[in-house]
Amino acid sequence: MSIIIEPKSDERHLVMGNEAIARGALEAGVAVVAGYPGTPSSEIVESLASVSKERNLYVEWSTNEKVAMEVAAAGSFANLRSLCVLKQNGVNVASDFFLHLAGSGTRGGMVILPCEDPGALSSVNEGDSRHFSRMLEIPLLEPGDFQEAKDMTKWGFELSETLKCPVLVRSVTRLSHASGTVTFGDLPTTEQQATFKHDGFVLDPETGPVISAPVNYKHGLQQQKVQQAMEMFEASPFNTYSGPDNPELIIITSSACNLYSREAIKQLGLRDRVGILKLGTTWPLPPRLLEKHLRTTNKVLIVEEVIPFLEESVKILGMELAEEIGIKKFYGKRDGSIPSTGELNPDIIIVALCNILEMDYVGLPAEYEEKAVTHLFLGAPAREGTFCAGCPHRASFWNISLALKMDNNEGFVCGDIGCYTMAVRSAGFSTLKTLHAMGSGTGVASGFGKLGQFGMDQPVFSVCGDSTFYHAVMPALVNAVHHKSDITLVVLDNSGTAMTGFQPHPGTETDVRGEEAVQMDIESICKSIGATVFTADPFDFKTTQETLHNLMKMKGGVKVLVLRQICALSPEKKGTRWFDMSVTESKCLGESCGCNRLCTRVFSCPGLVWDPVKKVSKIDDVICIGCGVCSDVCPVGAIDKKELT
Repeated sequence: MSIIIEPKSDERHLVMGNEAIARGALEAGVAVVAGYPGTPSSEIVESLASVSKERNLYVEWSTNEKVAMEVAAAGSFANLRSLCVLKQNGVNVASDFFLHLAGSGTRGGMVILPCEDPGALSSVNEGDSRHFSRMLEIPLLEPGDFQEAKDMTKWGFELSETLKCPVLVRSVTRLSHASGTVTFGDLPTTEQQATFKHDGFVLDPETGPVISAPVNYKHGLQQQKVQQAMEMFEASPFNTYSGPDNPELIIITSSACNLYSREAIKQLGLRDRVGILKLGTTWPLPPRLLEKHLRTTNKVLIVEEVIPFLEESVKILGMELAEEIGIKKFYGKRDGSIPSTGELNPDIIIVALCNILEMDYVGLPAEYEEKAVTHLFLGAPAREGTFCAGCPHRASFWNISLALKMDNNEGFVCGDIGCYTMAVRSAGFSTLKTLHAMGSGTGVASGFGKLGQFGMDQPVFSVCGDSTFYHAVMPALVNAVHHKSDITLVVLDNSGTAMTGFQPHPGTETDVRGEEAVQMDIESICKSIGATVFTADPFDFKTTQETLHNLMKMKGGVKVLVLRQICALSPEKKGTRWFDMSVTESKCLGESCGCNRLCTRVFSCPGLVWDPVKKVSKIDDVICIGCGVCSDVCPVGAIDKKELT
């Protein structure tokens, strides 16, 4: 049994932050859950899917985040409590519908839960979705520890039903993916009944049609809800203060930065000099609470990650209250006390506090730090991110890169987000030349493919993964076909959403609950749109490269090549080997070969290593998964493969 449906309340459990969020949703009586995979958010949906039958939930991985929010909204409109889970980029994808949803309002409690990635630990950006709360005029909650991750999620549903609007509950990587002890509450025992009432007066929020118009009424209603939230936030138990009554400095913070700030004050021994006002309700700010604490000090340090969202809001409030509380000295991102990029940690806050309070602090002895840098960091070999052993993407980009070089017409590839993003660097032979959002590779390529009238005759390719194809590439492909753009789309189909944990998508046979689903076929979809479609196995170098060369000869219109090979780490493939691989040392010329160690220096599969003593390549049997591809890479045939039965 999953820990998140432990029936006993008032007991403490060690859980991941995302599991705490999932438990909070269960305690709130969530019925409908929808999302799109994205680190660090994925475990929330997966945790709830694992208990969906026991708790009678509807859970799905949607085609993209906009659809996920629409599915969750349908549950709310039918008076069910619903949850939409995404990461920071996903809020942007869903923002079109999100703007309308804020205007139309909701019925059953609805929580939008983005998990963000300060420092871009597993992302290509560190986007900040907090500004959506201000732009859309909806409440924003930010848990400051693991207990609050559960409790605040649960309260978010209650707040949503009180205000009849969606509520944004924001987590970050260090909260979602770390673990802590959490005291569970009770799970509801009553079943919810879905009913969508729609025949009432157009302005009746309970029985009328759910629309964002008329704007002159609905927008004013949104702002009334914000004022109501502000009043409720004044007494929220999620806003806490710890420290002296008249501190020399107050830290105003939220989210995981609360934990960093507490650690910094402890390390510096500043509990009698510095207070912490931890805000769980970060928009709209509770003005009377802020006024109370701003009166007690003249120095204020705002500690938050990414953009100075909280800092700017506090400063605006401080200026409005200046006549009552006096002029304050604010420190934060604007003056450089706190970095404007990357995730924070206690050391960064310690430095800021020491600068503000004119303190000296030595964390590590100088000799220890010097030894660590000299003997550990500088001595460690450099290791760039790379594809796994046996990854079909390495073979795909090897084929694409070779085909473009042999064509010698300055062809290039437009890419987007997935494991294959690494192809912008040496792992993928520096094949990608543009890199933006999911689906943008094909959208950008569509534009390049229409520049022939300006003299461009370079072959234009785009690549996408199978999950990304359904998520965002289909509209771009329609656009390219409709406008007769001269491009080739290569779909890297590895049979799952590999980057985030092999979650199902419309091209798989089952859904997130393991139940049978209608499987979409990429080739059929592309053909129905009007593209010319080919399929190949990227491990078959000869066929794949011949196909790529033929595609570059076909001028005009959209071509699609589906390179299909299952991910080496997928549950279906993991642990299986196709070939027993070995190196014939007498054939391997290594550095004296014209290839100059092509296999280990350029192709660089982790399963291939260089023996510096024997001066030959060898197979690492622990890492090698026996895909057999490297035997086609070696120009002298020194790598042998023996088929396993």
